[in-house]
Amino acid sequence: MVTILNSTLEQCPPWTLRAWPPLLWQVGKCVPLRLQHLGTQVTSTGNTMSHRVGQTMWAWRGDDGDVGMAWDWVQLARGVVAMADPMAVLSNLRLIDDEGEVLTAFETALHLNDIVHGLPWQHEVARALGSQPGNAALRVSGPGDLARLAPAAAMTQ
Repeated sequence: MVTILNSTLEQCPPWTLRAWPPLLWQVGKCVPLRLQHLGTQVTSTGNTMSHRVGQTMWAWRGDDGDVGMAWDWVQLARGVVAMADPMAVLSNLRLIDDEGEVLTAFETALHLNDIVHGLPWQHEVARALGSQPGNAALRVSGPGDLARLAPAAAMTQ
């Protein structure tokens, strides 16, 4: 079940994506990933001079299996957010080349960043920043929860 909670990061860490079954995905595959926004967590450091940070999580239930991606973001200025570390996108995707060889971590990071930059994630983070100045966390107990995804608009409330 997918549930939004007012909680801390420890109760629903996006690194749980590592527990999802890995999904092999061929780079350049004709079938696009249709990732949906599951939720965005906003964390305030408590320092009024610092900007807010958080994580956002996206997923898709495809014919070959469930795909999940999550990454940290940082607010640079009002209305401006960026990935905190483009080399640290979490996913259960295992990307392979045309010969079926698994890509290196560096090659994978480049492709995952291409996917991230094709998503409207900054818009979703901005919505979360505007509607939830505190902590809004996402609880996903496993990939089976994707079957009951709520509409993206309800996920940042």
